[in-house]
Amino acid sequence: MATTMSGAFGASAPGERVARPSFFGVLRGEWIKVTRMWAFWVMIGLMLIGYVLFAIILTAGGNLDQRLAAAPLQGLYIFMTSDLFLLRVFWGMMMIILTARLVGMEYSSGTIRVLLARGVGRLQLLFAKLTVVSLIAVIGGALLLVWATLCGLVGVQLATHSLDALKSADAMFWSDTRLNVASVLVSLGSSILLAAAVTTVTRSLAAGLSVSIAWFPVDNFSILLLVLGDRLTHWDFWSLVSGDFLGLNLNAMSTLLMSPAGSTIRSFLVPLTPVTGAHTLLVAGIYSAVALVVMITMAALPDVKE
Repeated sequence: MATTMSGAFGASAPGERVARPSFFGVLRGEWIKVTRMWAFWVMIGLMLIGYVLFAIILTAGGNLDQRLAAAPLQGLYIFMTSDLFLLRVFWGMMMIILTARLVGMEYSSGTIRVLLARGVGRLQLLFAKLTVVSLIAVIGGALLLVWATLCGLVGVQLATHSLDALKSADAMFWSDTRLNVASVLVSLGSSILLAAAVTTVTRSLAAGLSVSIAWFPVDNFSILLLVLGDRLTHWDFWSLVSGDFLGLNLNAMSTLLMSPAGSTIRSFLVPLTPVTGAHTLLVAGIYSAVALVVMITMAALPDVKE
C-alpha cells in the first residue's frame, strides 16, 4: 500500500534512480523554441535582403568596373571588410536580441519553475540556451557570408563582365580575411555573453532586452561625452578611460588586427587613446569573463520567484 501511494504521488522509492532530462534533450527543446520565433526568421530574411541591397548599391554606385580595373585588390578589400562589418554590427545585434529573448522568456512567462521542477538544472538550461545561440551565430554567420560573397560576385560580374579581379587576391588578403573573421567571432561571443548576463541579472525579458540592445549604442556614442570632457578639462583621464569601453574596442579590433591594406573601413567610434590589437582582445576577454561569472552566479542562485 505504501508503495502504491508513493507511486501515485510521484515520489521515488529509496535507491530508485530518477530520470533527468539530458543536455541534448534540453538543447533540442531550446532549438524548437527558436524555430518557432517568427522574429528569428524575420531577422534572417532582413540580413539576406540587406546583403542584396548592399551589393546593388556597391555595384551601381558608380565606376565599379573602372575601380576594379585600376586597383582590383583594393576593390576586393572593400567587399570583404564591408560584408564583415555588416555581419558584425547587424548580425551581432540580432544575436543580442535572440539571446535576451531566449534567456528572458523563461523568467517572464514563469515557465522556468516548470522546467526546474522537471529536473532540468539551472546551469544546464542556461548553457543549452547559450549553445543554441552560439551555433546559430557561427553557422548562420557562415551561411550569410556565403550569401554575401555570391551577391558580390554577381555584382562584379554584371559590372565588369569578368571575375578576373579575384586573381589579385594574395596571401595577405586571405590572412586579413581570417583575422577579420576572427574579430567578428570575438564580437559575437562578447555580445551573446553580455546579453545573457544582463538578462539573468534582471530576470526579465523586457529589462534584459532593453538593456542589452541599448548597451552598445550608449557605449559607442559615449565617445562624444568623452571628447567633450577632454576638450573642456584637458585631462588625460577621458582619453585613457575610452580605452576600456567594450564597444569602442570592438569597433577598432578588425582594423588593428589586419594589415594596413585591409584597413579600408575606419570607424570614428574608437578609443581616443591609441590601442593595439592585443589590447582590444584583452578588453573583450575581460568583459566576456566578467559576464560569464555574473551569468553563472545569478543563474545558479536558488531564488527563482517568477
